[in-house]
Amino acid sequence: MVFKKIGAAGIIVGSIVAIAMATNPGEAGYRQYANGKIKTELKDKICTQVAEDLGVWLEGQCHILISATSPYLAEVISQQTQRQNFYLFSIYQGDLSLPEPLPKYHVATIGIFGNYHTYQAKNFN
Repeated sequence: MVFKKIGAAGIIVGSIVAIAMATNPGEAGYRQYANGKIKTELKDKICTQVAEDLGVWLEGQCHILISATSPYLAEVISQQTQRQNFYLFSIYQGDLSLPEPLPKYHVATIGIFGNYHTYQAKNFN
C-alpha cells in the first residue's frame, strides 16, 4: 500500500515536472511580454505626468510617441535582458536604461507554465 502511494506521488510529480519543462516559455515570448508591459507602464506613468504638467492634449501625443517607438523599446529590452534557463522555469533580469527623461528600471521576471510574472521592478530615478 505504501509503495502504491509513493508510486502515485512519483507519477504526479513527474507529470508536473514534464509539463513545466514543456511549457517553459522562451525569449521571443518574453520580448513580447516585456515590450507590452513597458509600454503600459510608460503610458500609465509618464503620459499621466505629462498630462498633469502640460495638458491633456499632450497626453495623447505621448501615447502616440510611445506606440511609435515600440520597435526601439523591443530592441532595448532584447539587448539589456539576460535569461537564466532552469529548464522548469526561466528567470529574466535586465536593467532597462531608456533615454532621458524616461525612467531607468531593474526588472526581474519569471517564466513558468507558459506565463510570465514580473516579481521585481525597481525604478532607479
